[in-house]
Amino acid sequence: MGDININSNPKAPMIPKFDDKIKIDVRYMVIVPYVSIHIYYDEKSGEVIYDIEEPILSEEEKGNLAKIEQTIREVVNVKMVGIKNTKENLLDYIDKTAKLIISELGLTIEKESYKKMFYYLYRNFVGLNEIEAMMKDYFIEDIECNGMGEYIYIVHRVFRNIKTTVKFNDMNKLSSFVEKLAQKTGRYISYASPILDGGLPDGSMVNATYTQDISSKGPTFTIRKFTKTPWTPTQLIGFHTLSPEMLAYFWILLQYQSNIMIVGGTASGKTTLLNAMAFFIPQENRVVSIEDTRELNLPRENWLPSVVRTGISSEGAGEINMDSLLKSSFRQNPDYVIVGEVRGKEASVLFQGMASGHASISTMHGDSVDSIVRRLETPPISLSPMLVNGLDAMMIMTHAIVNGKETRKLREIVEVISVEADGTTLTNTPFKWNPADDKFYHAKNSKIFDKIAEKVGISKDNIEKEFEIRARLLYALFQNKVLSYEDVQRVINDYSKNPAGILKKYGVTR
Repeated sequence: MGDININSNPKAPMIPKFDDKIKIDVRYMVIVPYVSIHIYYDEKSGEVIYDIEEPILSEEEKGNLAKIEQTIREVVNVKMVGIKNTKENLLDYIDKTAKLIISELGLTIEKESYKKMFYYLYRNFVGLNEIEAMMKDYFIEDIECNGMGEYIYIVHRVFRNIKTTVKFNDMNKLSSFVEKLAQKTGRYISYASPILDGGLPDGSMVNATYTQDISSKGPTFTIRKFTKTPWTPTQLIGFHTLSPEMLAYFWILLQYQSNIMIVGGTASGKTTLLNAMAFFIPQENRVVSIEDTRELNLPRENWLPSVVRTGISSEGAGEINMDSLLKSSFRQNPDYVIVGEVRGKEASVLFQGMASGHASISTMHGDSVDSIVRRLETPPISLSPMLVNGLDAMMIMTHAIVNGKETRKLREIVEVISVEADGTTLTNTPFKWNPADDKFYHAKNSKIFDKIAEKVGISKDNIEKEFEIRARLLYALFQNKVLSYEDVQRVINDYSKNPAGILKKYGVTR
């Protein structure tokens, strides 16, 4: 590609903490050498602004770019190019096609001018148009467009909710962009089927609406960005999302194939916790996962990920739902079944699988054990209390404001001891986060440890001792800055083969 070079994955910078939002003024690159992000406090509006700084084109350059884009649209099958080829091939293809068009149209364009225009060709044909820079920003979690003429908002890892300088002022342009999102997800959106739920090629989740019948401001979209490498257990200790003891508890439960459900509100960190817990599933175990849209990224080889398929027409022909995928998964001899989110009749299949000895981890929207049990036992799920008894423990995630900052916490771990015929639930809570002092407390009375001891034939004292050693090891890993995906997984795998060697390496005594 000669001197055309685009780096859309530069190293994420360190962003300083600002106690006073009036002093916020940060700039960093997201697409080198073309695009930087400027986040600053705007005195006029009294809010923090997210400004995308792209190459500035003269009127002549804008006119030439429009001619080149129009001709490319006429000669290129964008759908085929956008999905099936690698980024390098696409950049090369766009570069050669653009130069050919410039020659055929007899345009005279200087080298530096072409470089700037090439960025926009990349952005609009290979990338996601006006939001491409946001998609490449490591710090962005969510991108939210509330309709035509409305500024797009983002959720930033450091600064949380911020207004951007980007908006769609043209209804046709916004509709075309939502169609492009649908095309990239491989799903179907139209006036007859105006709601889109799908996953982009990078794993980000998209929810969009298409018509003014659904939302009065026209098409809308929300993109939840996909973290290519999940947070590791030791990173979650660093975020103070949970304690080393909670992680050691997961480690024991997953070693002995317990049934776990993670519950919480929207964006409370359920999938983040699920990804981190998966580090503790023994490497030799076969894992089958089932999701609506791909969010899981498990650190393992013996893993079969499944994603539901919506119909290829507005009538739903060719649809494959969670229920049928789950039934199929039990024929694939899994040691663990992971269900991204339980909503409907697939819950019955999941709990029947638990009853027949298939261990599972799943997530569900809710804020307490009682509310989850009620949802499981009432329509449309309508499970019998006997089946709900298959659940061993619930992890309850929550949003919390600590010292004025928004955080995610594992609020409590609740063990399900028994569910009576009338729906009454007997529980035990071995771990709890106390918002008053922002500390995690552990009551040393795990009933699941009793259950494991009875099932496996080892003493509860031995399980308790192993739990304490693993908690100390996990804290030692955090102190020694063993944080990366590969390093954490290697230590956990090696511990199963040579515990004495790993404990010695990190200075943990038995």
